[in-house]
Amino acid sequence: MLVQEALEEHGIDGELIVLTDGESAIQFIRSLDAQRMACPDLVILDLNLPKKPGREVLKCVRQSVACGLAPVVILSSSDAPADLAETTQLGASRYIRKPSRLVEFMKLGAIFKTMLSASD
Repeated sequence: MLVQEALEEHGIDGELIVLTDGESAIQFIRSLDAQRMACPDLVILDLNLPKKPGREVLKCVRQSVACGLAPVVILSSSDAPADLAETTQLGASRYIRKPSRLVEFMKLGAIFKTMLSASD
């Protein structure tokens, strides 16, 4: 919900697709490929997802015909250098540590807006 609020605060309109676990996300990506549908303009991904970790979802995104070039933002509570290095190697466009303060979280909307503008 905070991501949605950050997007709205920065005037970003569009459909927000929320998938609550890694397995659902991978199935979603595969269904886009199978149905030859377009990928979302921006993927915001948490590393610590239930069922399948975010790293597996990121690998699936990068191997996808539909989503292989989509910008992927890792939004994680982890500040471990190994997580940053691994996700960069796997093709993440950006790694952002989740802010602990609401006002800082809302500023993420500006980053997402910039990334969406760059992908147009």
